Amino acid sequence: MSYYRIRINFPEDKIKEPLIYQLGREFKVVTNVRRADVREKTGWVELELEGESGEIEKAVESLRAKGVKVEPIERNIIE
Repeated sequence: MSYYRIRINFPEDKIKEPLIYQLGREFKVVTNVRRADVREKTGWVELELEGESGEIEKAVESLRAKGVKVEPIERNIIE
């Protein structure tokens, strides 16, 4: 089992899309919002992802492909 904390920066054209919800539907990951500052036109979220490392990597790549900036904060692998 892996744990990954990331910071997502939402551009204006993505701020209203339910991207975090979609992660939980499209990939076998558990999402947990730890901190956030979301305004009308922009925002950021610190998000924990828990699951198999391959699923987490796919989820992160999916976010990047959808046009949001993803920065790693912390990563742990628990066997």
